[in-house]
Amino acid sequence: MLGLGASRLVSLAGAAPAATVAVARCDAYAPDDLAGAFDRMFDQLGGLGRLVKGRTVAIKLNLTGPPNVRLGRHPAGEAHWVHPRVIGTLVHLMDRAGARRIRLLESAYCTAIPLEEYMYQAGWDARELARAGRRVEFENTNWLGRRRAYRRFDVPHSPLLFPSYLLNPSYSECDTFVSLAKLKEHMTAGITLSMKNCFGNIPTTIYGDHVPEEEPDELPRSGRSGVFHRGERQPSRPAAPEVDPTSPRDAGHRIPRVVVDICAARPVDLAIIDGIDTMSGSEGPWGEGEVCHPGVLVAGRNCVSTDAVATAVMGYDPMARAGTRPFEECDSFLELAEQAGLGTRDLSRIEITGTPIREARFDFAPLTRGRRPRSQPSRASDPNDP
Repeated sequence: MLGLGASRLVSLAGAAPAATVAVARCDAYAPDDLAGAFDRMFDQLGGLGRLVKGRTVAIKLNLTGPPNVRLGRHPAGEAHWVHPRVIGTLVHLMDRAGARRIRLLESAYCTAIPLEEYMYQAGWDARELARAGRRVEFENTNWLGRRRAYRRFDVPHSPLLFPSYLLNPSYSECDTFVSLAKLKEHMTAGITLSMKNCFGNIPTTIYGDHVPEEEPDELPRSGRSGVFHRGERQPSRPAAPEVDPTSPRDAGHRIPRVVVDICAARPVDLAIIDGIDTMSGSEGPWGEGEVCHPGVLVAGRNCVSTDAVATAVMGYDPMARAGTRPFEECDSFLELAEQAGLGTRDLSRIEITGTPIREARFDFAPLTRGRRPRSQPSRASDPNDP
C-alpha cells in the first residue's frame, strides 16, 4: 500500500519548438461539430498521431463534486463537468489516430466506487464512452483500487509546497497524459483550467481530512482541505511532509503552489479545455454562480500557455498578479508556473492558431448574478476542488 517507487517524468510538450495553442469556436456538443473542431485543432498542433499512436493515453477528466449535484436544472456536463460528448469524441479521435489503450481517470469525490458507476449516478452511460474506442478503461484514482502501491512523483528543481506526491500508479503507467478540463472560475484559485484540473490527481486516502497519520486510509472518505487549503495537518505517512511548515496557512497561498507542484511532478502532455457550456462564479454549484455559453474549445501541448490563452478568452489578463482579477484573493498559479520554468503565460510569446482571442472572447467578470463572494466559505467541503 505504500508508495516506494519514485517517478520523474518529462513532458512530451518539451519536444515542441514553441508554445502553440489552438482555439476553436464550437457552439454545440453535436458529435460532428466536436470532431470537426478537434480535427482542425490537432492539425494546428502538429497532429494527434504524434502524441498517441501506439501509446497508452491517460485522460484526467474534470468531474468535480458529487455526481448528484446540479446547478439548477442543468446537467453537470453543461455547467461544471466536462461534457460526456467531448470525452467520447476525444476517445474516438485518439483511437482512430492509433492509441494502443485509452484510460479515463478521475478521483471520484469521497467514494471508492468504480468510475463507471460514478458516471451512472450522474445520468451518464459509461458504455457509450467505452464503445468510442477499441480499448477504453476507467479508473477511480482517489484510492489504490486493485493496485498494490502508490507511486511517488518527485517535484523537480524547487518544490513550492511538498517535495513529492503519492498518486495512483495510473498517472505513471501511461505514455501520454492529457488534462481534459472545463473553462471555469474558482473560488480559491481564481480560475480552474488544465493545470488546476490536476489537483484532482491527488488521492484523499493519503491527503484527506480524516486519514490516520501512521498510514493511508483504505477508502476515500473526505476532502483535502485540512492538508492543502488550511495546512492544519500533514498527509499520512509515508507521504513527504511540507517543505516549509512555517509557510502561510492561507488557501490563496497554498493552492496555487500545489497546482504548480503537481504539474511539475506529473507533466501534462496535452491540455484540452471544454468551454462550450460552462458556469461562472465558481468551480461548482456549491459556490452558486450561473451557467453561460462561451462556445469555445482550447487545446495546447504546454499547459501553462494553454491556460494563459484560455484565461484571455475568459476576458482576464494572464499576466495579472495577486490582488487583481481573476486572482483577487490568491497568488497566480500562472505566474508561479512561469517562474518554475513550466511554460510561458506571455501571449506575445505564444503562437495562437485557429480563432483569434478577440473573436473567441467571452467575458466572465460581468457575470455576477448569484456569485458568492470568494471570501465566504463554500457550503461543501472541498468537493474534490477542481
